[in-house]
Amino acid sequence: MSTAMAFFEGAKKQFAYYRSLGEKSMAQVGDEGLFFQYNEESNSIAVIVQHIAGNMLSRWTDFLNSDGEKEWRNRDNEFGEVIKTREELMQKWNEGWACLEHTLNGLTEEDLSKTVYIRAEAHTVPEAIQRQLAHYPYHVGQMVFIAKMVSQKEWETLSIARNKSADFNSKMFGK
Repeated sequence: MSTAMAFFEGAKKQFAYYRSLGEKSMAQVGDEGLFFQYNEESNSIAVIVQHIAGNMLSRWTDFLNSDGEKEWRNRDNEFGEVIKTREELMQKWNEGWACLEHTLNGLTEEDLSKTVYIRAEAHTVPEAIQRQLAHYPYHVGQMVFIAKMVSQKEWETLSIARNKSADFNSKMFGK
């Protein structure tokens, strides 16, 4: 596999991992927990999903040919209460991820050397991908934190449980 294709495959793997963390977090909270807002300056999981989905649709639609900040996107509205149900939330979430995945799956080795624009700022294709690989996990981490607060004692860890690192390492290295 070429270095370019290895980069794309690695990016896809990382995006899938963070998608999974977001989905596992949302699955651990009741419907009301998706809309929990700590205070007026905080976002709920639903608002974060709206923002991630809006960003994905804007960035990944016509990725190689038009600015990643589309004229039709209204970023400010992403931070209002629009989504009302878990079903709407999951539809938005899946729509954003489908757009990202469709675009990534269509990229070729030749695309690595191309320049794309986000808010009129030039990025190489790898830079644009890395930018989104920093942005989405940042928000998924917020989702995990909110879900953990809402779930409290019922929370099931998404990584290595506290005081279980040695057990985990033993299992992993014992393969």
